[in-house]
Amino acid sequence: MNIGEAAKASGVSAKMIRHYEAIGLTGEAKRTGSGYRVYSVREVQMLQFIHRGRELGFSLEQIRALLALWQDKHRASHDVRMLAREHIAELDRKIADMQAMRRTLENLASACHGDDRPDCPILDDLAAAVTVKA
Repeated sequence: MNIGEAAKASGVSAKMIRHYEAIGLTGEAKRTGSGYRVYSVREVQMLQFIHRGRELGFSLEQIRALLALWQDKHRASHDVRMLAREHIAELDRKIADMQAMRRTLENLASACHGDDRPDCPILDDLAAAVTVKA
């Protein structure tokens, strides 16, 4: 199938398919005599795998490792589990960071009068982080 069909079947845009090929995440696509990329069912499955990994928030390097494990029929499942557990810990850190940001914004929004006065604790907080380099 051509790149448009592979994109539709995998959920990965043609632009991203080209990018994944350029960075070596996928192999080079086979080409027709006129230079068009051609994808097999197996290559589309790989693109679906990558797409699902991205949906779960794995980085491209993590997906590269997962692809290698997926393609290795002699892999140990504990290696896959270890990668997943590391990613879960990373997600937990990001969730905690986002919850802290939310609490801060909630406090700032609550402290804002929301009226016609110019005083604004939200802007004051943002401005407090601004530093001027001479």
